[in-house]
Amino acid sequence: MRVFSASLATETNTFGPMPTGLSSFKDRGYFPAGQHPDALTIYSGPLWAARIRGKEKGWTLLEGMVAGAQPSGITTRHAYETLREEMLNDLRAALPVDMVLLGLHGAMVADGYDDCEGDMLERVRQIVGPDVVIGAELDPHNHLTPAMVDNADVMVSFKEYPHTDVLERGLELVDICAAAVEGKVKPAHAMVDCDIIVTVHTSREPARSFVERMQALEGKDGVLSVSLTHGFSWGDVPEMGTKVLVYTDGDQAKADTLARQLADEVIAMRDGLTVNYPGIDESLDEALAFDGGPVVLADGADNPGGGAASDSTFILRRMLERGITNAALGPMWDPIAVRIAFDAGVGARLQMRIGGKISPLSGDPLDVECTVKALQHDLVMTGLSNTPTAMGDCALVEVNGIEIVLITRRNQAMGTDLFTQLGCDLAAKKIVVVKSSQHFYASYSQVAKHVIYAGAPGAVTLDLTTLPYRKARLPKWPIGVAA
Repeated sequence: MRVFSASLATETNTFGPMPTGLSSFKDRGYFPAGQHPDALTIYSGPLWAARIRGKEKGWTLLEGMVAGAQPSGITTRHAYETLREEMLNDLRAALPVDMVLLGLHGAMVADGYDDCEGDMLERVRQIVGPDVVIGAELDPHNHLTPAMVDNADVMVSFKEYPHTDVLERGLELVDICAAAVEGKVKPAHAMVDCDIIVTVHTSREPARSFVERMQALEGKDGVLSVSLTHGFSWGDVPEMGTKVLVYTDGDQAKADTLARQLADEVIAMRDGLTVNYPGIDESLDEALAFDGGPVVLADGADNPGGGAASDSTFILRRMLERGITNAALGPMWDPIAVRIAFDAGVGARLQMRIGGKISPLSGDPLDVECTVKALQHDLVMTGLSNTPTAMGDCALVEVNGIEIVLITRRNQAMGTDLFTQLGCDLAAKKIVVVKSSQHFYASYSQVAKHVIYAGAPGAVTLDLTTLPYRKARLPKWPIGVAA
């Protein structure tokens, strides 16, 4: 069997302050055809799964470009079209193939393209024809579109949030696609729009049980795969929203019925899925009142994994104004401050302006007196599914009892080693503020005594009613729905 694999992925915050250009992909992870490293990366799940299965089954593996960018604002037309054509040319060079496996995100938006993944899959289908099996692995924060489901034979989303199952879902995708190539199954799909947009934390109920129910259905009674699309609220496109996607083995009626049934279950539990987001002072009050620590505060509104700059100062400013000490915060993206810290050296005490540099959504910069506690070139954090995540040159500075991790490569907090590699003892802190919405949870919940999702301002604001949607079909609960 001849198997082609490639990836082109990013999550686009259409309200984000910074465009996503070619350099964004080069910084996060860009590997030309045949040059992917001997390690799993976040959007190379299908490629890595094909290597595993291909070795077992003697497949001929043809690996195209792999490119992924840190979530940000609209992808430039030049970046998208350049990388898309590179991937498609890699596919043309690999022909003939029996199977195409793509690592996509599902919420990539470029200048002139509201549905990048649908565009890519349609072009792939035109190249390989109707008989080649096409499969794609998606992030659940996608915009599932008719063009996507119509041009792919199988699509599988990560089931977990945090996304700890990248490889597992990649293997699931590859196995179903291989069975389709071999004529053992004939996937039939059904997609149902729930007409809501929700945050689905699979680390807690009721989402935890729903994920387990989805998995219990798979592989039985002709059900091949079940995916829950959480949706991505910060993408202003027509297909934004929460959806259910079901594949059965040739049984369209069963797929239709099951997808509708599961969608109704998701709609029924929407209130239970809703996360409480207290304001900054309320969150700090709750953390200080908690008996023990550390208490982790998630600053999801400044999550670079959702397209924010990761340089907002709103929470840090209030902590300093209130005289809160014995705390840590990070990562704050501030290459200029990191450069100054490296020039000054460990132990230096100096005046420095940090944060608040990108847009009004970042707040005002803070002028503070810092002590440089630690410096590290090319720090690598443990990321999702244990994938290595480069943070660039990093500095740990202390300001009035608060230790702050400053970084040069914009990424959210995922592994606790972001702090510990710089000598910051999280277990000894009362409060730890992380620039992340939920991906921090897999690692930080191991040390946290309590977790609070803080409702701060930012580019990934949790108050969706404030976003100026123009293209999304509304109302979509809770947006545009009377209380």
